Amino acid sequence: METLLKQLGRIPGALMIVPLFLGAVVASVAPQALEIGSFTTALFKSGTAVLIGLFFVCVGSQIDLRAALPAVEKGIVLLLAKFGVAVAVGLSVAFFMADGTLWGMLPLAIIAAMSNSNGSLFVALTSQFGNSSDKGAISVLSINDGPFLTMIALGAAGLAAFPALALFAAIFPMILGFILGNTSPTAKAFLGPGEKLIIPFAAFAIGAGIKFDVLLTSGAIGILLGLMTVVLSGGAAVLCLWLWHVLRGHPRSTRNVIAGAAEASTAGNAIATPAALATIDPSILPFQEMATAQVATAVVCTAFTMPFVVAWLAGWQRRNGITPEAEEALYQDRSAKVQVAAVSS
Repeated sequence: METLLKQLGRIPGALMIVPLFLGAVVASVAPQALEIGSFTTALFKSGTAVLIGLFFVCVGSQIDLRAALPAVEKGIVLLLAKFGVAVAVGLSVAFFMADGTLWGMLPLAIIAAMSNSNGSLFVALTSQFGNSSDKGAISVLSINDGPFLTMIALGAAGLAAFPALALFAAIFPMILGFILGNTSPTAKAFLGPGEKLIIPFAAFAIGAGIKFDVLLTSGAIGILLGLMTVVLSGGAAVLCLWLWHVLRGHPRSTRNVIAGAAEASTAGNAIATPAALATIDPSILPFQEMATAQVATAVVCTAFTMPFVVAWLAGWQRRNGITPEAEEALYQDRSAKVQVAAVSS
């Protein structure tokens, strides 16, 4: 078993990807095994929301206050880049394609898949390849968790109002962890191990909600949507993050863009977006099933391809003298200078 675990550990993002794959296998081959009830079902099937919420508390506790501003700035840049691409592609298909679809790909599915990112996978990959400011960007990126941004993009059709309370509920665990970690070294040390401990359990539960037959029913279109998400939203996020570094005057060695590539995924909860919007606008009902299948395939596609892109980019950066460590040192040095100046004055 030890040898097997070491071999699996060589897979990029293995802590997330391997359990997610196993969960999908069990859900596809023997779904009844996860439905026996009690703690087994709660942990491996229905506990996704609880596990992710606890995971965000642990992650928030490890965000250093000194890296808070760069993390927020990164989060805003990535959020706008990903959402902007999703809206541009989705609405272009809706308005400029003859039948309002791209090879059968629905605008609803495009916006839902490309605007919503997998927060757990983002933090898992930035924990492995990035730095604290990369991980901390999730505090802003949590905004794209769920159907909120899709509702905004389709708001011209009168689908929904922006649910501010639900948004706050999504990011509160991260805020709570941030407060605990920065006000108590004991709390920070206590919650630290949970950052990695929870990842495989949350990943398995997410995978348990995905069946491989979805790949067959939605066909290659959903796979294409996943690849578009990785290439277009990931490419835009990387480019915008690099431009942010340039505009901020950061030295070349600190222009780390790992967080941009790590944002190029589709979250499992995006699968529920078409159904959520259909409850608001019944005219979406005829397209709900197809859009859901396309988004679900994109979730699987991005989960298995995007970590390899992040790993490749991390290697390319290091070969070119750009490291997350250099970026983090820059922020810490600037913070220290600000503190010294404050004391002197």
